[in-house]
Amino acid sequence: MSAREPVGNGSGRGSSGIGGEPEIPRREMLRRVGTIPVAAGLVLSTARLQAAQEHVHKSAAKTSKGTAYPPKFFKPHEWATVRLLADLVIPADERSGGATEALVPEFIDFILNDPLANPREREALQTQVRGGLAWLDRECRARFSKPFVGCAAAERTAVLDDIAWPAKARAEMLPGAAFFSVFRDLVASGFWSSRVGVEDLQYTGNTFVAEWKGCPPEVIARLGLGDGARSGDAS
Repeated sequence: MSAREPVGNGSGRGSSGIGGEPEIPRREMLRRVGTIPVAAGLVLSTARLQAAQEHVHKSAAKTSKGTAYPPKFFKPHEWATVRLLADLVIPADERSGGATEALVPEFIDFILNDPLANPREREALQTQVRGGLAWLDRECRARFSKPFVGCAAAERTAVLDDIAWPAKARAEMLPGAAFFSVFRDLVASGFWSSRVGVEDLQYTGNTFVAEWKGCPPEVIARLGLGDGARSGDAS
């Protein structure tokens, strides 16, 4: 994905509608993210996603209750901005938790400091994300005399609306739009590879089924196969 799209829960309810465009269900966001690399030249392979999630959950298990995760890459103010912005990209809904509950900020912190990543790719991504966070604060200070985390919801939305869609962004907004595209892709990658994201998909994997009752009727209807086409029906 190369432009920020409001995320829903797959049932039509989306987020706050940043960008002024039609809301995009979470399942559609997953499909698009699955076909596009994160950032120019950077592809997060399945193995790398798994390694990142394992690291995140091991770190979370080691962190005592009431103790905040200590980011390795982000500075304290950057960390507060990342957590806020991640939940604006994928907020919690009635189906599942949002980005912070899925430990997406921790995931991004690991990706940006991954010792096994290509050094040039890692440094380029670090520069783009850190520079983008700084750009976001500068823009908010110019408009509202305060950083992004200090802005009201409507003020944050006003800025994000201007960088949500690169093809529609004004020339002076293009650096922010480029950053937001990369950041959103990182958030989506972290969310959909997390336990919360997998549960949101209702993926059950190789679950034992005591009795095969054929393909669910709603799937048959969706495929347009009609009555009597269910697998396992007697002929």
